[in-house]
Amino acid sequence: MPKRILEGVVVSDKADKTVVVRVERTFLHPLLKKTVRRSKKYHAHDEANACKEGEVVRIAECAPRSKLKTWEVVSRVGEEPGAEPKAKSARAKKAAPAAEASA
Repeated sequence: MPKRILEGVVVSDKADKTVVVRVERTFLHPLLKKTVRRSKKYHAHDEANACKEGEVVRIAECAPRSKLKTWEVVSRVGEEPGAEPKAKSARAKKAAPAAEASA
């Protein structure tokens, strides 16, 4: 069975070699047919203490390392080789020229 890989935001890096990652999922409510957001926190192993609070990371299943840690940090999303930085939103692009013109 393949290992699951999840993507989430680091909400705590206070523990040594451990980060708490909030993973958010969306699904369609069976009765109301409305999109619902649910989140869950996972404790993940971070050997180098490299991840900081607020970063987006990918975590993968692993053998249990402690009572709560059964996940490990695979990579930080923004630092993957070949990954391009996220472009600004269309709203930000429109606002920037208008601000320069008024100045």
